[in-house]
Order: sequence, then C-alpha cells, then structure tokens
Amino acid sequence: MTNIKPEDRILDLGAGTGRNACLMAKYLSENGELIGVDISKNMIAEFRKRCTKFPNVKIINRRIDQALLYKSYFSKVFISFVLHGFPQNARKVIIENAFQSLKQNGQFLILDYNEFSLPDIPFYLRLAFKSMECPYAFDFIQKDWKQILADVGFNNFEEHFFFHHFIRLLRALKLNSFEQS
Repeated sequence: MTNIKPEDRILDLGAGTGRNACLMAKYLSENGELIGVDISKNMIAEFRKRCTKFPNVKIINRRIDQALLYKSYFSKVFISFVLHGFPQNARKVIIENAFQSLKQNGQFLILDYNEFSLPDIPFYLRLAFKSMECPYAFDFIQKDWKQILADVGFNNFEEHFFFHHFIRLLRALKLNSFEQS
C-alpha cells in the first residue's frame, strides 16, 4: 500500500514511539532515509531506543503544526492517527507542511479515521469513540479529506479501508504543476 522503495526519503509526522518508522525503515537501503518529527520528549526517547538499529533513521523535536524546514525533499510523508487530534486550522498547516516537504510526484499517506456519521454507527462503537477520542476527532470524521487535500494541490487519491471502513489509509500525490488541473 505504501510502496516503499529502497532509496525513499520518508518524513514521519507525529512519529511517536517509532513503531511505524521502524516498520518502514526495514524497506530502505543505506541510500534511503527516514526522519521522524515529534514534540514529546518521552516519545522521542522511545523512538531512539526502538530505531537504534537503523542508522538512516532519526527523529527531531519539533511541532508538526508549525512551518517545517524541508522543501521538496521527501518522496513520502506519513502521518498515522495524529491529524484528527488537531483543530482544523492546525491540520491545514500540517497538510501544507507535507505538501512543501514533498518532491514532485511524492506521496502523502494519512492513516486515520475515515469519514463517517457518528449517529449512524452501532451504539457500542459510538460509545467507544466518545469515551476515547479527543474533541477534535468529532470534527475530523465529518470532513471531506480528499477535497481538503485537493485544495492544497494533492491529487490522484487511493484509499485502503480497515475495521469496517472506519479506518482509512489515504494516499495522495503531489503532482507536477503541468499535471494538476
């Protein structure tokens, strides 16, 4: 689904403990690179411990909802169950950061909740969602994420669904300017 190539440069936004970073790093050659970004010192410490065997993987302490220093550097930007935890204005900054950080034809991969109507799901799932999720998640599930990404310049969407379509891996491409329409 993520189609990681040995020479990819991957940016992992909200990298946390490094679990996903280590899974992706297994597919990278010594010419590939993965940079995680996280704000939590505890998460960063876990990331470093977990990913120590990968010399081409590192993590930086930085907020993902503020401008990043990367411009057209990465072939993939990955974010997993982080975007729904921010207010919409911060989500837009994160998406713009991903767009700016990606090379032309780069992939933005978002693993998070799919769009769904909370009142329409089974009671036990609604109860679990309400008891476990932050207030921003309720807004997140109502947004048209393909349209939001298209408004920034992403296109060519591909979706993979999990857990009865409540979870989605959404892939979007940053196309060359002559390919965008």
